Amino acid sequence: MKTKCPKCKGIGSVVVDHKECDACGGTGYEDDLFDVGSHFKGVNSKARDKFDLGGDEDIPCEVCNGKGQVEVFEDCPYCNGTGQINVCRDCGALIGEEEDVCSDCMEKRKVEKMKHDEYVARQNQVRDVYVLDAMCNMRDMDKDKLYKGKITRVERYGAFVTLNNNVWGLMRGDVSDYKVGDDVIVFITAIKSRENKIDLAPAYVDKYRLIRLTKSIPRTLINQLDEKKGKIVRIDGEVQQIQQTSGPTIFIISDESGTTEIAAFDKAGERSYPEIELGDAVQVVGEVNEHSGKTQIESSSMAKLSEENTKKLHALIDKALNKRAEPADVDFLVKSDVLNRLKPKMREAARRIRRAILDGRTILLRHHNDADGICAGVAMEKALVPLIEEINPSNDAQYYYFKRSPSKAPFYELEDVVKDLSFALEDQERHGQKLPLIVLLDNGSTEEDIVALMQAKIYDIEVVVIDHHSPGELLSKDVEDGEIYGATVAVDEYVDCHVNPYLVGGDSQLTAGALATEVAHIINPSVKDLIKHLPAVAALGDRAECGEVYQYLQLASEKGFTKEHLAKIAECVDFEAYFLRFMNGRGIMDTILAVDNIDKHQKMIDALYKEYQKRIDTQLKAALPNIKRTQLENGIYFNLIDVEKYAHKFTFPAPGKTCGFVHDHVIKELGEDKPIVTLGHGPDFGVFRATDAVNEEFGFNVNDIVATMIERVPSAGIDGGGHECAGSIKYIEGLGEEVLYKVVEEIQSLSKK
Repeated sequence: MKTKCPKCKGIGSVVVDHKECDACGGTGYEDDLFDVGSHFKGVNSKARDKFDLGGDEDIPCEVCNGKGQVEVFEDCPYCNGTGQINVCRDCGALIGEEEDVCSDCMEKRKVEKMKHDEYVARQNQVRDVYVLDAMCNMRDMDKDKLYKGKITRVERYGAFVTLNNNVWGLMRGDVSDYKVGDDVIVFITAIKSRENKIDLAPAYVDKYRLIRLTKSIPRTLINQLDEKKGKIVRIDGEVQQIQQTSGPTIFIISDESGTTEIAAFDKAGERSYPEIELGDAVQVVGEVNEHSGKTQIESSSMAKLSEENTKKLHALIDKALNKRAEPADVDFLVKSDVLNRLKPKMREAARRIRRAILDGRTILLRHHNDADGICAGVAMEKALVPLIEEINPSNDAQYYYFKRSPSKAPFYELEDVVKDLSFALEDQERHGQKLPLIVLLDNGSTEEDIVALMQAKIYDIEVVVIDHHSPGELLSKDVEDGEIYGATVAVDEYVDCHVNPYLVGGDSQLTAGALATEVAHIINPSVKDLIKHLPAVAALGDRAECGEVYQYLQLASEKGFTKEHLAKIAECVDFEAYFLRFMNGRGIMDTILAVDNIDKHQKMIDALYKEYQKRIDTQLKAALPNIKRTQLENGIYFNLIDVEKYAHKFTFPAPGKTCGFVHDHVIKELGEDKPIVTLGHGPDFGVFRATDAVNEEFGFNVNDIVATMIERVPSAGIDGGGHECAGSIKYIEGLGEEVLYKVVEEIQSLSKK
């Protein structure tokens, strides 16, 4: 900063000496005469006027003002003759020309700035303030932390602050602004362990976050809780489910070793720890006890883990659950090249299902409502329910975590997915359950399934399909030594795991019941003897014939089941399924399939089969006389029956079954080796049945016929499909005759290979 030089007062020069005045010769006065040119004149009148002198007084010298001497000047050495100097803005000390403040003041400025920045940072800093849980005591306190407490008493010398039921202290100083019941943030000034006292002081913080401080005790794994009954433990885990009862709130918590219940109670019917949500990683401290025969923890505290600890816990749990979810390496029930090629997919399906159980997700099982689909569903149910009950602590775990529902159509209909999504979202809202894993058995592979599967995928629901229906055109395939070892189809975009023999070069003769039973055996090998006869029942119910079927029949015979008895079981399953409709009939189907209530099995089969035969006979008496038979020009025996007009309505057998029985009757007359096609139709639907000979000799395929009809009669709104030799077609009633006419044309146009 520039300022006047203090030495020269801003003049730029200073007096260094004195010398005799040249003007007056050192006398200090002027002469009376002054020189003008070379002449002397009279007295200088101006000088007299200036000094106000009389005529006879001496006149002082104007140069030296009568002193006789004058000052000698030199440039001021302090400012170098400039008259200005550069000084520190803060202290005024002389500094260099290029500087603004001196080094000392610069250091002071830095210190002051640091103090200011620290103050600002402290004001803007979000401080951690700890709330003690009920288990903490003085040994869990730290002088470097802030705590939240409540004023419980105010005295003239200070206020008593309670941090929890075990810890309290005196906040000294002026407490006139506080009253009982006020929340206050404090820090510790002294911990007097011997006296069991703490001295506190108020902490003035603008921004802070509350952190629950739990009892500092070592972590216990859930599978060790049985050894800790009556003791205080700490577990770290993930919230799988939250159930609000009329009393406590029940949290289902899992870690890498297992799952347990946490009971938390504030008020009857009131949600405890409302900040805790489904999927949160939490730390729980409480006492281990027993409730209804199950180990349970009565919570003293529950708090979310920090972000870092959450990541560590999730990684630990994920690794452990993946290891536990890995299925056992077991052999198939029969020898099969197709099964061997499908093994990686089947093991993947088993792993996904086991992992869903360990994750606490509901297994939502959907299967076709016929003998094949029901055998698949029951086999899977018998494998999964014991695992679900083993993993989950509640007595009704199987009802929370497992649902089996039949589907009328051989594909996943919109009606089905709407129900499934509605119940899943409602269970998530009401009972705090995770979204389910959907397992589709004997459906899920065809293009008809895609619309429903797309809806499930909107909610990121995992889907596993185990099916034997033709999935249509292969989009890609991996071939090795002439065998397909992997392929993708249209539906694969919407499912997470797809098990289907067509994807490895097989066909529909290896039924869904067989595939699901094999996967169930991989998931839970202990159920092998209970379910190993079910593939034979499924095969007979679906009229399947292949090498694997004969092996499954042999396997069933080891349990004492003859082929005739197995066929009766399959027919009774179909019969009972008609009346159960959308119910799974768990107890009844278990008895019919001889997987439970074995003592009642034979009586049930005898009663149902007798009524089954009676109703079939009644239906055939009405239908057989009204079959329109013809042998087409290409040699195919074609049979047409109007099941709407010539069959009993709203009773067993349904139109599809009626068509099947009519077809079987024609086969008995003509022989199985003949190319026979039977079409049962109604106002807006048709049902196909055909012998293998038609498929082998003429390439007959229901799915191809449906696809052709969609192109030929686009206005009829056609859809449908199924197996090569058994399936259905739907259309608009008003165009029914045209569709049927073109179907017959298409069959007639088939030629031998």
